[in-house]
Amino acid sequence: MTDTDRYHASALRAGAGWGWILAYGILSALLGFAAFLFPLSATLAATLVIGAFFIAAGFLSIGAGIFGQGYEERGYAIGFGAISLIIGFIMALEPATGAISITMLVAIWLGLRGVLEIGLGARLRRRRGWLIGLGVLNIILALFVLTTLPWSAMTLPGYILGLSFLFGGINAIASALDHKKGSRAFAL
Repeated sequence: MTDTDRYHASALRAGAGWGWILAYGILSALLGFAAFLFPLSATLAATLVIGAFFIAAGFLSIGAGIFGQGYEERGYAIGFGAISLIIGFIMALEPATGAISITMLVAIWLGLRGVLEIGLGARLRRRRGWLIGLGVLNIILALFVLTTLPWSAMTLPGYILGLSFLFGGINAIASALDHKKGSRAFAL
């Protein structure tokens, strides 16, 4: 057995990497707590970050369209870039408008995350109820977000993100501590 084989075998053993899972869980829980305490700030920060991504994607796409010699989709790249720039600048300059869009995206994200958590929870042996409960909570939150638009768009995404990150972080911390004791991480 080579050193590389020994390294891979030890990396796969139960307990390996538990600190990374724990760090992710702690960071997620702290971010969730902060977002819950400051929902308006969390909502506006998310709007500005997503706006910045749209702006960056817009500039890069236009650059690919203009300077991409032989690029068959130059017109598409320039058009996509222009639309991305417009959306990005709207989100950056009119964060309330962007917050409504983000609220809808958060609802979709929560709903999909909830479905995935229920599916994974049904397959787990440990903490099955916890993960299924988290999935149900995320689906209920998604439905709540959709039914309260547009009035709650300025704070609700911050609360929703806060709750989801907080409980997801707690779940990751519990998984890391089980993994440290020798259980397989996210065992089925």
